[in-house]
Amino acid sequence: MSLLTRSIGLAKQVKHRFQDQIRERTPVWLSPVRRVERVALPERVCAMTFDDGPCRLPANPDYFNGKPLTLVLAETLEQYGARGSFDVVGDTSGNYPDTAGKHGSASWGGVAYDHYPDFGKDADGGALHCPELIDRLLQGGHEITSHTYSHVLFGKKNLVYNKRHTMTGLDPVVADLEKLHQLLQEKHNYEIKLSRPPHYVDGIAGGFSSYDAYGVMGYQYMAASFDGAGWLPLPTYEAEVEATWKPIAQRLQENPDYFCGQIIFQKDGYNMARRSPIASGLSRQLELLAGQGYTVIPVSGLLERSPFLDLPQSDPRAAAAKRLLEAGWCPAFRDNTLRADTPLTRGAAAMMAFGWPGVKARIALMGGEWTCPWSDVKPGHPYAGALLLAAEAGCLTGENGRLRPEEPISAGELEQFLSVKLGKGLAHPAGPVDHGSFFLLTAELLP
Repeated sequence: MSLLTRSIGLAKQVKHRFQDQIRERTPVWLSPVRRVERVALPERVCAMTFDDGPCRLPANPDYFNGKPLTLVLAETLEQYGARGSFDVVGDTSGNYPDTAGKHGSASWGGVAYDHYPDFGKDADGGALHCPELIDRLLQGGHEITSHTYSHVLFGKKNLVYNKRHTMTGLDPVVADLEKLHQLLQEKHNYEIKLSRPPHYVDGIAGGFSSYDAYGVMGYQYMAASFDGAGWLPLPTYEAEVEATWKPIAQRLQENPDYFCGQIIFQKDGYNMARRSPIASGLSRQLELLAGQGYTVIPVSGLLERSPFLDLPQSDPRAAAAKRLLEAGWCPAFRDNTLRADTPLTRGAAAMMAFGWPGVKARIALMGGEWTCPWSDVKPGHPYAGALLLAAEAGCLTGENGRLRPEEPISAGELEQFLSVKLGKGLAHPAGPVDHGSFFLLTAELLP
């Protein structure tokens, strides 16, 4: 293994460890946009995602008679009855002026921007230039998700991409997402539902994040729980191919149920060494999974079977939460957990009922377009917009200039809240209300 590869791998480990530490210290909030890494599913069903395509260039090395790489991946999936989620870009040809980065480095495709499928070859990749590949994926039953139109970083990522240009704020990010959304809608009659930020950079200038952008778009955040490894350069192609399937074989040997509900990350394009080991490794991955009885489906199909991370649909509270989700409510936390035993606060009740419009209201608050009349609700609070909407609707009542978002909601307050929101009466629940009880009570009142 080269020094560069070890350095990249070490940097990735440090980053994940650092992110885990931040998560442990950071409060988790309810959000209509859920980061979906895996779901609670007892069945042997998993998903695969393929980033940065479509790619019209052939695999490298080419053992497939010049077929476009994306077509090779689609046909391989279909041979095993599998369907993937292809996380596509629109067009990176606007990402100039730029200079080519060092071969084998993280900037291999460009110093200031990314270029797919390669520097100077933008016309051979992306949904704009490869409509025939998008059509072929859709004909094969695969899913299209958004990796943004131009693949420009939402914000800074200094550890690896300190020389990269970034978006300047929330509006440019949303405009870029809308550009790809409209392209798929107008040219292919396809509605995108899921998205993944370039290089998983969430922060956006102005105090916003990818969750705000996806809240505007109505998207879910498609992450992954297992790395297919095809993006990482190794000394030889053979070693890179082995790295795509050997960890899967090891995990299955340790625990045949390991991949239940998991999302496997893959690369639809070249790695840093301009090779495509996934072209050869995918069939071996699928063979291993099929040998243990797995079905590979798109991420949206995984979410239909089981939307949440911590409770399967066999739990009545999760089943009720799914009903709320389908009715436009916001029952889950940003990390896609339900945390059913968590006491229900006034702020959480507001977010559950007004989540999607609450995101836009919070953005308006942060932009100074709306005034917050409550001393204990700051514009940047994750529930600020939902709380204002709940108060305006009469679901919540404040007193002495305070709305008390962190206080547990009382039985009487909950009765008022749901009576106003749904127009139906509710018998007082016995004792304190937790999230799970709220799901069960509210689902019964839905039309």
